[in-house]
Amino acid sequence: MEAQTTEKRRVPLHTQIMIGLVLGASLGLIANYVAGKLDSPEAAENVTWVAENVADPVGKVFLRLMFMVVVPLVFSALALAVVELGDLKQLGRVGLRTLLYTGIFSIAAVIIGVVLVGTFEPGKTLDPEQRKQLQDKYEDETKENEKKAESKKKFVDTLVDMLPENPLQEMVGALDASSKGNGMLAVMFFSLIFGIALASVGEKGQTLVAGLEGLFAVSMAVISFAMKLAPYGAGCLVFSIAAQLGIDIVVTLFWFVVTAMAGFAIHLCVVYPAVIWAFARMRPMEFFRGVREAMVVAFGTSSSNATLPTALRVAKYDLKLPPKISNFVLTVGATGNQNGTALYEGVVVLFLAQVFDVELSLASQIEVVIMAILAGIGTAGVPGGSIPLVMVLMIRVDVPPEGIAIILGVDRLLDMCRTVLNVTGDLAVAACVARAAEGDESGADESWPAEPDDA
Repeated sequence: MEAQTTEKRRVPLHTQIMIGLVLGASLGLIANYVAGKLDSPEAAENVTWVAENVADPVGKVFLRLMFMVVVPLVFSALALAVVELGDLKQLGRVGLRTLLYTGIFSIAAVIIGVVLVGTFEPGKTLDPEQRKQLQDKYEDETKENEKKAESKKKFVDTLVDMLPENPLQEMVGALDASSKGNGMLAVMFFSLIFGIALASVGEKGQTLVAGLEGLFAVSMAVISFAMKLAPYGAGCLVFSIAAQLGIDIVVTLFWFVVTAMAGFAIHLCVVYPAVIWAFARMRPMEFFRGVREAMVVAFGTSSSNATLPTALRVAKYDLKLPPKISNFVLTVGATGNQNGTALYEGVVVLFLAQVFDVELSLASQIEVVIMAILAGIGTAGVPGGSIPLVMVLMIRVDVPPEGIAIILGVDRLLDMCRTVLNVTGDLAVAACVARAAEGDESGADESWPAEPDDA
């Protein structure tokens, strides 16, 4: 009885993470304000030193504990998901449905972003002097991102390279946004083929299936260790951002942030509920109540890959989705369903086009929409993974790529927000696919609730 009482009084993990985020942001803003009031170069240097040498390392330790098992987790989870599906025809149906709902979300996301930027024109409110100051501040990062953008291949080559010649090499560079390979996409494609082959050999592959189950369990155990650091790690990451940027940079880019946030809010509060209600036959509030922990973790880590273990857990235990459906959809979606990133990339490109007075025709804006959708599919699910692909889009529509420096100061905050959209979209797709599979003889699962109240 005493153990049960203690368990009930324990603060939920997502609440702990939110407390850490609020404390980190508050302390960061206070440190930035005090340093400004003292008007002393030494005070500013001290704040920067604490952010770079104390807060950032703690946050990076938390993230690296997550990232070190992302590749084995994705490989084992996706291969096992295919094996659990068993029937290859069922795999085809799940894959097509996943693609359909991903397309609906991604197209809607980018169109929302383009319409909002065209309506509010946030790029025309930016102070040229502050723009130059930001460009100077992030000059080194801008040059590095230009090199990464130039190294990206043609879309046709990217499609071909989804079938990797050397899966191990792709695994090594899977979380490197500057990798010349297809990274996580190639790893996932190999995992799919591996899972299909494993399912086809039947009993002969049971030993290997058991090995994959062990690998998956170990990966989840490491993630559980990392999650104990989440309130501290996420709080330190937010402290570093707030301490170095302060309020001024947010005010300077106010309209850009408002436009992006408005796009995120419309997509999250209008598009998702509509699709969930229409296709998953689930009440939106029940859905959001079930995925709130994954949303908070996504906000704190800015990484779909790092949030994947939490998403898998809430899909199984809170939404009560069939694991053989949710494991497949969520592991694919961690890289392939970045509709929040697609929305953001469209907003950034059109915003910077306005800043530099580059007039884009209707055809050019349609091209931005299409390329943003495709770039969203290929974006690495790690913090800042969209920056190189944003520069690719900028170059394509003749916007100076060095202009990316203007938004780098607020990119991390918006990275957190769009990651929430990405992860929530993955779970929404999983719910829709699971509901559609309920009518299939091979896709039915007793764990899928008949009514939303069971969730």
